[in-house]
Amino acid sequence: MKQKKIEISHAIARNPLVRFEKPVDFLLSEEEHLAIVGPNGAGKSLLVDLLMGKHSLKEGKVEYNFFPSPTNTVYENIKYIAFRDTYGSADASYYYQQRWNATDQEDAPIAREMLGEISDPSLFQRLLQLFQLEAVIDKKIILLSSGELRKFQLIKALLSTPRILIIDNPFIGLDAQTRELLQLLLEELSTLEHLQIIMVLSRVSDIPGFITHVVPVKDKVVSPKQSREEYMSEDYAIGETDKTRLMQQQISQLPDTDSHATGKEMVKLNQVSIRYGDRTILKELDWTVQTGEKWALSGENGAGKSTLLSLICADNPQAYACDISLFGRKRGTGESIWEIKKHIGYVSPEMHRAYLKNIPSVEIVASGLHDSIGLYKQTPSEQIEKCKWWMTIFNTGHLSEVPFLQLSSGEQRLVLLARAFVKDPELLILDEPFHGLDSYNRLHVKKAIEAFCGRKNKTLIMVTHYQNEFPSVITHHLHLTKN
Repeated sequence: MKQKKIEISHAIARNPLVRFEKPVDFLLSEEEHLAIVGPNGAGKSLLVDLLMGKHSLKEGKVEYNFFPSPTNTVYENIKYIAFRDTYGSADASYYYQQRWNATDQEDAPIAREMLGEISDPSLFQRLLQLFQLEAVIDKKIILLSSGELRKFQLIKALLSTPRILIIDNPFIGLDAQTRELLQLLLEELSTLEHLQIIMVLSRVSDIPGFITHVVPVKDKVVSPKQSREEYMSEDYAIGETDKTRLMQQQISQLPDTDSHATGKEMVKLNQVSIRYGDRTILKELDWTVQTGEKWALSGENGAGKSTLLSLICADNPQAYACDISLFGRKRGTGESIWEIKKHIGYVSPEMHRAYLKNIPSVEIVASGLHDSIGLYKQTPSEQIEKCKWWMTIFNTGHLSEVPFLQLSSGEQRLVLLARAFVKDPELLILDEPFHGLDSYNRLHVKKAIEAFCGRKNKTLIMVTHYQNEFPSVITHHLHLTKN
């Protein structure tokens, strides 16, 4: 008989805010590798919190057996890589735009220093080579791209040789080659004795072949564990719904707006190069975006996609040393960053990382009207209604008064998307907009983008590592390669 490793029996959390609709029963036995699967806001992260003993119980119990580990503590035996860990540690001291400001990076730690003492140097070197991080491991952690940071956090967790490794959506933010490498690595790790893997996933298509069992979570209810074969035998195809079609109609009926760009050029870069120390991110880049064009921006992790977007969004001070024109006006000719930002709707991993404000979610959306991180101005009631309208468009209207940090990562991303759209921008910049979204919300948001961009004078620049996620309205493609 297989040993029980983690068993939750009829658990009811003491705090009603983190309580499931029904008592939780859960069992992880030896040699099993699990996928916890469910839509955004279903309760997947709450289940992980229960597994790790983070919430005291009103009823029931959680029992552990980490044999042959010398200790039976959760801290020593379970390592959890959560969504926010994509962007690195020490977020409390991080502020938006810090990555682009070299003068504010002096106190940031070196990536290698954050690993502490390395007990297995050969494994460390192998992981560095696998994830192609040799060139950045001795750089400031804040200079790593979001994809590079995801790889770094995986290395850090794997070097600690956990008994149980829990990973939240491990493939987000990774380019196609790295996703394939990571899948092979996890498959290899799954064969190691005394290591079990639990993956927290929003999409059925992300379930790897080495997973033995699936625990479905939906509407704050944890369903019984199923074999992978039994779970995958069901049809999980997502089709366009009446709700999505109504949403598209509502967006397409919004009044048209005139472009504020002088002439037809929204963005013009002439021989732009960006360097940080001895690392060249962009080299002699020429790029022009005309009003009404829809651009797909692609490239491997670390190729400079987010750096390029930071120049357009007026977040990178190196823009002043470059030949860049935005909305028909050359940078450095007296315009303020707010004059630039008022034309742009933007969402990105850096922005998500910076939002540590536990204020009502509708206020997060309203901050998009003022281009601030957090809300520092009183918003008129008619604008609040506009914010709630866009939250409804992105399936979060019922969450308007819920504090932002109490939302799941997928729900947070939907709120930040509403923030990007709320002022009806003429230039929409979406950097990995589908991070953490389930299959239904990915399709829903993709259709929202298509409807929005079908209107007059709307320009789009979008980044994703999944080719099938680019909307049908794309007219041009720029691919960056790592220097």
